[in-house]
Amino acid sequence: MTEVAIIDYKMSNLFSVKSACRKVGLKSVLTSDKSQILDSKIAILPGVGSFGEAMSQLSKNKLDEVIYQFIDSNKPFIGICLGLQLLFESSQEFGPRSGLGVIKGDVKKFLMEKKSDIKYPVPQIGWNKIIKEKSWESSYLKKNKDGDFMYFVHSFYIQPEDKNIILSTTEYGNNKYCSSIKYKNIFATQFHPEKSGDLGLQMYKQIKKSEI
Repeated sequence: MTEVAIIDYKMSNLFSVKSACRKVGLKSVLTSDKSQILDSKIAILPGVGSFGEAMSQLSKNKLDEVIYQFIDSNKPFIGICLGLQLLFESSQEFGPRSGLGVIKGDVKKFLMEKKSDIKYPVPQIGWNKIIKEKSWESSYLKKNKDGDFMYFVHSFYIQPEDKNIILSTTEYGNNKYCSSIKYKNIFATQFHPEKSGDLGLQMYKQIKKSEI
């Protein structure tokens, strides 16, 4: 059985995720094969790029069906950046677009703005704090600390209908938005833990511990 299946739908930061897995001793495979994904202990849905194009790729390769089946198996499922956003019902990107709809809520776009004469351009690119909204003890962030800096690259952010699933928020300009969630067997982040140095690797170490 594969430890970690990194779902390949041709729009992802696959190799940086695989590299992070390797650094903490997780055996991972980049794959779009249904049986390989479903047989794995953990699945990761990464993502960079357009929401609509990502959904088209998932649908064309019937990976949306595989994702539903994997999540229904109750095994750990992890979404990263666009992989988080795709789990929700819809996105404003190029106009409303339907997502996987696993979690109720929508994906909204940042507005270019100023705060105290500081410009906050879109997309947000760079390091920012994750602020604890509830206990991280039962999540892969359990060894991280409130206020840890993680690396972000995004123009859109999620608005979950159920605020109880929010693990952390992050502030950008006048926006305070959800930057990580835990919902049933799903853990997902807006930030890129694989690009967040040692603090991001803490998350992968917890994934490794849960896999053993």
